[in-house]
Amino acid sequence: MSDAHLTLNDFLSRFMLQRPDVTSNQLPTRRAAVLVPIVDRPRPTLLLTRRSATLRKHAGQVAFPGGMMDPEDPSLIATALREAQEEVAIQPDSVRVVGVLPAVTSSTGFQVTPVVGILSPSLDWHPNEGEVESLFEMPLQEALRLGRYSPLDIQRYGTSHRVWLSWFEDYFIWGMTAGIIRQLSLQVANHARTD
Repeated sequence: MSDAHLTLNDFLSRFMLQRPDVTSNQLPTRRAAVLVPIVDRPRPTLLLTRRSATLRKHAGQVAFPGGMMDPEDPSLIATALREAQEEVAIQPDSVRVVGVLPAVTSSTGFQVTPVVGILSPSLDWHPNEGEVESLFEMPLQEALRLGRYSPLDIQRYGTSHRVWLSWFEDYFIWGMTAGIIRQLSLQVANHARTD
């Protein structure tokens, strides 16, 4: 990203819409989705959560609102929107969905589809205290700066896995969340090069 200020229109002109990858004949049974919420400010931001320290899984981690697909959910986009409503009180009809990123596999074996959506800054989002400790906004231009992500190769079950790490203010962003933001950055950067 250049030093010029990134606007929402700049981002949207570079973000190539994609459909969820369903090329395999067998859809995974453990599917989930997260909302990647971009707040439409003069300098757009990315809305992130810090999960409650009392949760059984991923306690205290920085994350996007999201979770497992319910049988009643008509799509993974609906899953992401439902979870965002449950976790941070964002009404589904207030999100302008602009596309999805390729699904990623979580450490718990879920295929997670990141759903990119635009939020008005006038919305009244707030954490569900049972699931979310706090919310914060990170400038989108800073989030999309590839140089802020450092790789760490770890061994799990005899296989090497690469995870990404980053800090923003007092927040440590790593794992799937950092990987999703980095993927979004790569997609925007790759599209900008083909213009």
